Amino acid sequence: MDRRELGEFLRSRRERITPADVGLPAGARRRTPGLRREEAAQLAFISTEYYTRLEQARAPRPSREVLAGLARALRLSDAERDHLHHLAGAPPGPPSGPSREVRQSILDLLHRLPQAAALVMSATYEVIAWNDLAAALMEDFSALSRRDRNLVRRVFLGPHPQDRRLYGLSDSDAFARTAARHLRATAARYPDDPEVAELVHELLSGSREFAELWASHDVCAEPTLCKTLQHPLVGPITVDCDVLDITDRDQRVVIYTAAPGSPAEEALRLLSVVGTQRLDVPG
Repeated sequence: MDRRELGEFLRSRRERITPADVGLPAGARRRTPGLRREEAAQLAFISTEYYTRLEQARAPRPSREVLAGLARALRLSDAERDHLHHLAGAPPGPPSGPSREVRQSILDLLHRLPQAAALVMSATYEVIAWNDLAAALMEDFSALSRRDRNLVRRVFLGPHPQDRRLYGLSDSDAFARTAARHLRATAARYPDDPEVAELVHELLSGSREFAELWASHDVCAEPTLCKTLQHPLVGPITVDCDVLDITDRDQRVVIYTAAPGSPAEEALRLLSVVGTQRLDVPG
């Protein structure tokens, strides 16, 4: 274990993250370039004293559970996670939780589809990448916290779950059933990940519907090949929905396209020009 290198690496990763990146308020009189030590410790589910000792090269070798918490809290890439484990003298094993790192080739793909709305979801239904047309069609994800970019949380615990219209989807109920089934399979793949466990607990506590779906133990869902979204500017848009699995990252690319020459194609073309700017739309 290289305590000095480990401490310096942790500090460098902590200082590159802003509070907004992890859904924390910036607050006044912030002198730290990035997260404070106590904030990093809280996100990693360890004590501030222990985290401080790690950065100061005074702590004993951290357990794999602690390393997993640090990797998650500091938003490490897969390569950085492996490096962290090597510095701690604990060669990395399989990731304990879903990956949030999107390959550059996939990011490039999203932006090479200007006539399609495309996004990437993690195994827990968190939107982790998107192109401009997806933001215009659904929501400006860049303006949301990481917590609010989780679609399964939004559909079951949104502001008005009884009047569920997730991004205007006509089949929000079907989406909810599919999401619950996928999340059960995700929880089985990552039984030791605290974020997955916390999400499931929150949904079970806050949604009777989710609890009933969870109790069914269903894990298979039929693919949805067509969706209709009710957009406040251009009205209903019926689009084809294709999902591409990225198996090595346990992620999915969702692509919405319109039939050539259809009203939906014209609507998407208009949204690609309008973007996410705020407009006065008649209610």
